[in-house]
Amino acid sequence: MSGRILIIDTVPTNRIVLKVKMVTAQFSVDACSTQLEAQAIIATRRPDLILINLSDPVEDHHDFCTALRADPETASIAIIAVGVADTAKARFAALDAGADDVLPRPMSDTLLLARIRSLLRVRSANEELLLRDSTSRALGFDEASARFETAAHVALLSADEAPNAHFLKTLTDGLRQPIRTLEPCRVLKRTEVTPVPDLFVIDATHVTGPDSKFFGLVSDLRCRAESRLATQLVIVPDNTPEVAAMFLDLGADDVTSASISASEMTLRAKALIQRKQRHDRLRDTVRDGLHAAITDPLTGLYNRRYMEPHLARMAEQASTDGLELAVMMLDIDHFKTVNDTYGHAAGDRVLVQMADRLRENLRAIDLVARVGGEEFMVAMPRTSAVQARRAANRLRRMVNCRPFDLGEIHPKLRITVSVGVAVGGPDGMEQIKLGQMCDEADAALYAAKSAGRDQVAMSQSAA
Repeated sequence: MSGRILIIDTVPTNRIVLKVKMVTAQFSVDACSTQLEAQAIIATRRPDLILINLSDPVEDHHDFCTALRADPETASIAIIAVGVADTAKARFAALDAGADDVLPRPMSDTLLLARIRSLLRVRSANEELLLRDSTSRALGFDEASARFETAAHVALLSADEAPNAHFLKTLTDGLRQPIRTLEPCRVLKRTEVTPVPDLFVIDATHVTGPDSKFFGLVSDLRCRAESRLATQLVIVPDNTPEVAAMFLDLGADDVTSASISASEMTLRAKALIQRKQRHDRLRDTVRDGLHAAITDPLTGLYNRRYMEPHLARMAEQASTDGLELAVMMLDIDHFKTVNDTYGHAAGDRVLVQMADRLRENLRAIDLVARVGGEEFMVAMPRTSAVQARRAANRLRRMVNCRPFDLGEIHPKLRITVSVGVAVGGPDGMEQIKLGQMCDEADAALYAAKSAGRDQVAMSQSAA
């Protein structure tokens, strides 16, 4: 598990206990007692998530959370309020100040870690969208014009024939719009629900064990293409942290207990709707404004026009966060022979299939581009030299594990690829030198070719 956590609490015992838990879970951890110390840490080692005691007797941190949310530089940092009194008023105040969730003490370690994992997944997706949006601006594309936001589509899912009247009234009154009520079996039938809701509120208050169908429902909604971008708020029985943790790990965006106040449910629902609409706008900007100009028409991969500024931003982000960035250059072995022997149409088929295999075997945050005739570039943030070597060998094996289809008139052909890898930061390097990294990856690729092809070579700095 990766991620950087900042703990803010004036009570030393609280800081120590939380820090031990976070370090044990393999997070990088900073801890401090005051807002002034926190600001210094955020400026130099920006965290992915903050655990903050909003019941601190020395400093009122509510305004501090509000300021973090208002600043574009820190708005994406996830915040969990800990130590808050378990009252409706205190919980609402924490959420209203900008906290993503509230976990009163004593906290369930299982629920805490599940909530952290969930928030880091959301933050990663949000940062990726923002990074691609900033790249589009650097390429000269204007920000998408403001569009009229229609009312969100919200559905309440319940196992009962009659939905919970309290939940339905709370959502209807709080969001000031009609709420659809659906049975889970209808939602999983693609043609039954149109349009797909922006927010699913799932009444799982009768879940009694791990075999409940609602666990499968949450997972299915997250996996299906038509509903994977929708947000999910799951309502679970009171005092069931293990159940709540399981829903979060299966893909729920937020989980709350059955005794939730009407104001808190409304606030949580509005936050999820706003996140969904914000992500939709960013996706539309990237898709509509850039696609034709920045993609290779044959393979659909990004081209050099997109790759160069986006890679520069990845390097800048890695340097700011003190993390490593891996760059790979991949070249199809003996590709000229394919064109000369079977024709350019067959060569084009190889390039398209190569692009598909790379896309299918990389993370969403990784960058893959076609930078030459048969040459591809992959950039992997937060990737060490060991991880990069492992990933490069996996990609190499993925290419040669099954033959490529050259068309009906030609037999399938085994293709191999050579890979050169360079890794920049963080050891002893204040700023990733991108040009040097690319040169090193190219030199490593040449070494892999010279050594016999179908292999991975690491640059001297990454070896």
